[in-house]
Amino acid sequence: MDRMTTPPPAPPAAARCFGDDDPLYAAYHDTEWGVPVHGEAELLERIALEGFQSGLSWLTVLKKRPAFRELFHGFDPQRVAAFTGDDVERLLGDARIIRNRQKIEATVGNARALLALHAEGRTLDELFWSFAPPSRAERVATWQDVPATTPESAALAKALKAVGFRFFGPTTAYAAMQACGLVDDHLATCPVVTGGR
Repeated sequence: MDRMTTPPPAPPAAARCFGDDDPLYAAYHDTEWGVPVHGEAELLERIALEGFQSGLSWLTVLKKRPAFRELFHGFDPQRVAAFTGDDVERLLGDARIIRNRQKIEATVGNARALLALHAEGRTLDELFWSFAPPSRAERVATWQDVPATTPESAALAKALKAVGFRFFGPTTAYAAMQACGLVDDHLATCPVVTGGR
């Protein structure tokens, strides 16, 4: 009689697009990436963190996000806009965040630009979401089908630059659009449902 062996477990019917190798990254994938984000502080945070991520892994940013939120006062626009040169130096000395002078100064400048929008009777939320493209009929099949930039991301970057935002080009804009739910770039095989806008 042949010895019976246990067959290997079947692979999951659908795996995450990314994040399976790290619990923090998996949680971000499952509960945040592609979920619509609204609100001034919330969008200021996403814009800032996408800028800080430039040249680094997103997981690095995720691990440092609690410290970013603490040191930037929850990305409250009023408080961040009031930062002085001394605050910038304080942040540059704190190893818990990504210490890049240009990115820190851009975040402060972006908070000031956001307040200037308010002074004109406008909001970052309205401006940001005005560049949401029409929803796709179907999710993309592979990462090769996901663009690095789109006409909408280029237009969003241009519009934000025009009102004083810095460190936010078309590629960073598209990453923010993905993260904030303006587009759904979860792959077709991904089990996550992000919800509507």
